[in-house]
Amino acid sequence: MLLKISIQKLRFVLLGILLGVGLVSYGQSLQDIQNLKVDELSDAQIEQLIRRAESSGMNEAQLEAMARERGMPPAEISKLTQRIQMLKSGNVEGTNGRQNQGANQRQVEGNVSDQIDVFDSLRQSDPYYDLSPEQKKIFGFTLFHNKELNFNPNLNLPTPDNYVLGTGDQLLVDVYGASQQSLDLTVSPEGTVFIPDIGPVNVGGATIEAVRSRLKNALQQIYSGLGGASPNTFFQIRVGNIRTIQVTMAGELRVPGSYSMPSFANVFNALYQAGGPNENGSFRNIQVYRDSKLVGEVDIYAFLVEGKQEGNIILQDNDVVIVPPVRTRVELDGPVRRPGIFEIKPGESITDLLSFAGGFKSNAYRELMTVRRTTDQEMRVDNVYNNDFETFAIRDGDFFTVGTILERFENRAQVSGAVFRPGEFAIEDGMSLEALLKMAGGLRGDAFSERVSLYRTNPDFTMEIITLNLGAILSGEGPDIKLQREDILHVPSIYDLKEEYHVQISGEVNRTGVYQFADSMTVGDLIAKAKGFKESATSSNIEIARRIKGNVSGEIAQIINISIDPNLKISEEEKNILLQPFDHVFVRQSTGFQPETVVEVEGEVFYPGEYALEKRDERISDVLNRAGGMNQFAYAKGATLIRRTEFFKTKEEEVLKLEQLESLLENMERDEKVENAESEKELMKRLEERVALLTEERVKNKTGTDGQEMESFSEDRYQFLEGADSSVMEEATRDKELIGIELDKILQQPGSKYDLILQEGDVISIPKELQTVRMRGEVLYPTTARYDEGRSFRNYISRAGGFSESARKSRSYVVYANGDVKRTNRFLFISFFPRLEPGAEIIVPQKPEREPMSVQAWIGMASSLATLVILIDRVRR
Repeated sequence: MLLKISIQKLRFVLLGILLGVGLVSYGQSLQDIQNLKVDELSDAQIEQLIRRAESSGMNEAQLEAMARERGMPPAEISKLTQRIQMLKSGNVEGTNGRQNQGANQRQVEGNVSDQIDVFDSLRQSDPYYDLSPEQKKIFGFTLFHNKELNFNPNLNLPTPDNYVLGTGDQLLVDVYGASQQSLDLTVSPEGTVFIPDIGPVNVGGATIEAVRSRLKNALQQIYSGLGGASPNTFFQIRVGNIRTIQVTMAGELRVPGSYSMPSFANVFNALYQAGGPNENGSFRNIQVYRDSKLVGEVDIYAFLVEGKQEGNIILQDNDVVIVPPVRTRVELDGPVRRPGIFEIKPGESITDLLSFAGGFKSNAYRELMTVRRTTDQEMRVDNVYNNDFETFAIRDGDFFTVGTILERFENRAQVSGAVFRPGEFAIEDGMSLEALLKMAGGLRGDAFSERVSLYRTNPDFTMEIITLNLGAILSGEGPDIKLQREDILHVPSIYDLKEEYHVQISGEVNRTGVYQFADSMTVGDLIAKAKGFKESATSSNIEIARRIKGNVSGEIAQIINISIDPNLKISEEEKNILLQPFDHVFVRQSTGFQPETVVEVEGEVFYPGEYALEKRDERISDVLNRAGGMNQFAYAKGATLIRRTEFFKTKEEEVLKLEQLESLLENMERDEKVENAESEKELMKRLEERVALLTEERVKNKTGTDGQEMESFSEDRYQFLEGADSSVMEEATRDKELIGIELDKILQQPGSKYDLILQEGDVISIPKELQTVRMRGEVLYPTTARYDEGRSFRNYISRAGGFSESARKSRSYVVYANGDVKRTNRFLFISFFPRLEPGAEIIVPQKPEREPMSVQAWIGMASSLATLVILIDRVRR
């Protein structure tokens, strides 16, 4: 959550603008604020304007009058208001938002805790978000801007012996031993403390060590046991509430001025309070003056590089800390640990500069660096070699650049391909190809040594390929070759030069697919790798499709028929026919195998449920007889057949097999008190392995629930229906549909055209006697009415309130209980509505929406008619 900024602050922003602050970076003059572009201001600049304006003390009326007088555009005022509102709501982005939050956090007091948390999270990405890129470059500049670093003096430490007491210090004296006494003394403006029964003792300007001796002498006047060879009384002194001192911070500081701070404060504490040196301030020659005398100098670099604080003395009241302008500052760039801008003292060298920068990186070129420097008239570049680093005279403004080493290898050769250890290796002068192969572990068994390639880089960076007979070189029959730097030897594999050998099996096996080819492989071996035959497979009519090469007669493949043992026992016929690469084996389904076909009978029959068909041409009447026929509550005219369409998602054979195995596995588990038999355990183990295998295959192949043939047909249907009305599309792509049947005729004439042959998944639904008629669609009150044989179509429409204004009466139709549909017929101007039966449903469709003709269309039509009239008139003349 950002700092809450009130609209009143906008008024102060106007004052800030009128005062001419915050726009230096954009080069805009606030003397002419009518040209001000708020979009070009960062959030940090807006906050700076707010901060400075709030200190002016002008009221709102004065601000508004001055803003109008200076001509600030109202549109820009509106934009500025929006920016402030964005800051209020927390909708800030990027660096600007971080800068704005940092400015707010530094200036606004009394922030709530949740705001501070937000600032902390923002600082983690860039703790120096409020510094410019140039400021971040200055070595040591970030020291006093690190929000995680606190230079406040620690008041919980024991008082050092060199601490100098002054006016306002609280001195606590504890006497213990033979005598007990506690004294609370305060140093007076005259530099004394008053001890009862003794009087004033001068301690001002003395260190703790000196005061301890003075107080001991004074207390011995009333405590004789404090002195002597065998004292029995002791005392200790400590400083309680320390005084506040006033220190003046002057010179090149970010916030110079007078600061009140604890008397324990040192130079670093004072610098932190003043924001540290600014861009022009020295970090190496900070001076401390006391009573107009120089008492110390501080070099911040000594602290940053070596951790030394030799000049970091404890300040006293009225001390003056001066930060003079920097004298010599240079910049170092390139592969060093800490590139940036550094201050150099007289007598320091490039070696010292590199020390400040943390030294070279591993990829730095250390032999030479370049320096750009100014002369009296122009710029020049000098080369500085490493043996001159100690003696080269550094000037103010020098820009040193360290180069990088070349991205190339002086003694590298690479080996790839069919070797045991491919990679890069170091070579020596005169090293041969055979020696390089030994370092690479030698050739693998699949290496094609008759033709290897040596890629060589020429001096002009062009590529040369040298083709070698590596086998002849290794056997001594051919000359070896001397290696050069950046040579690349590639030894191809014999498998890289030919198509990968494989065989394929399809059909009635448990795991179809492509398998690795092996010499002397038979059909039985491939079927065994495919997890054996399915129950539906035949082993007597297996086909092998073999590729044909070089045949121009039009023959595509050679077909080989083979029979093997159903139990995969080795036979002579099988051993005589070996598979060749790319053979495709087809295992056919047995002619006597028929998959199980299940239908369902529901409703008013004596034995509803699922029934397996006994024969392929079993009909509705046959299954109804097996179901016991209809009971006394059945309504035969309402019977219907529900059949799957081509869009029905049938489960694949693998999915059904997986479900069956999972069910079998679940049913194998016994009661916890009874352990499974050994045979059951073995079966469960096999089942778990097969379930895991099938599950893995499903995930790997991403199989869906539709069969391939059905899916293809469905895609064709979808393409055919593309562009049709949405309601038509929805009806046409349903996965099930109702087929109207006449059950009375089926039972009277079994096997007739009315008695349909059943298919997998068919559902014969026989409802109870129906007594209602439903009215749906474009009627005033869609409802359901009791069926009355004497009522007509219009009577039922009247019971639904009549047709609506958008009803298309001539297209009304009736859906009967058995699924049949009849539409309204029309002869001349007379409509003949369908008759109604129990369970029927009247559907009244809606008239299609027609867009009224536009004015342009009427004008076009009128123009066309006028033109036609004129043409006819001219023709008649």
